[in-house]
Amino acid sequence: MKENIVQKLTSKDDKYACAFTDRIVAESHDTDEWYKYFEDVASLLDHPKSLVRNRALYILAANAQWDEENRFDLILPDYLKHITDEKPITARQCVKALAQVGLARPQYIPQILSALRSADLSKYKDSMRPLIERDMEETEKILMNSGLTIR
Repeated sequence: MKENIVQKLTSKDDKYACAFTDRIVAESHDTDEWYKYFEDVASLLDHPKSLVRNRALYILAANAQWDEENRFDLILPDYLKHITDEKPITARQCVKALAQVGLARPQYIPQILSALRSADLSKYKDSMRPLIERDMEETEKILMNSGLTIR
């Protein structure tokens, strides 16, 4: 079942791929069963389809809590670049997921906060920019109030 994770996450059947993603994320709250596919999922961060990038962001965030091997160290720069993804919905999903990453891995909070504070949102339409800014404020508030922040 799990051997073709990339194929399933990139399926043309978006309903199926979304349901599969939801299952992985839900199971990842309670078990590290999906962590072994970390690199496979991380490889999707640069996928041409924003829906696939979103799936990768969700799954990686859900598995950050299991990252005892510090694999996130290698992908954090790629993950953070999605704060200003070409698609504003992906940018929003990334920003929201960063709260989960920071809470699971407090050592990344300074980098996350720095990336959020230095993000240039000027390329986004006026209709989307305030939404992204609000998401950024909420994520920053969560991370600052976590008690885990190195201030």
